[in-house]
Amino acid sequence: MRFTVDRLDHVVVTCREVEVSASWYQRVLGMEREEYGRNRRCALRFGGQKLNLRPADAEGWTTADAALPGGQDLCFVTAVQADDVIEHLAGCGVAVIEGPVARLGALGPTTSVYCHDPDGNLVELACYAG
Repeated sequence: MRFTVDRLDHVVVTCREVEVSASWYQRVLGMEREEYGRNRRCALRFGGQKLNLRPADAEGWTTADAALPGGQDLCFVTAVQADDVIEHLAGCGVAVIEGPVARLGALGPTTSVYCHDPDGNLVELACYAG
């Protein structure tokens, strides 16, 4: 039987300190925190997706062989323009490391701004023209 994948549901981000990372994603990206499971403490919801935050020293998780803090490149689509993203990041004390720059996303051309989260993961904030 053949099948196709419909969409991405969630991503697990390995982090050094769950509380620090959760606070950053809530404060900077406006994600909503959710507690769940016995050994899975924190998820962050946005739109129809979520990030699960996994402590680097957590046991009982099935995960990638080399899941380490700072090893992800994440791209989030924003509903505002790149200049607004830059202004917001500055207000949050988050350094822009690149952008605005033209990129190509899953649905076509974007304008993107890049920063790092507390673990050093690359966070791309992309805006589709329109």
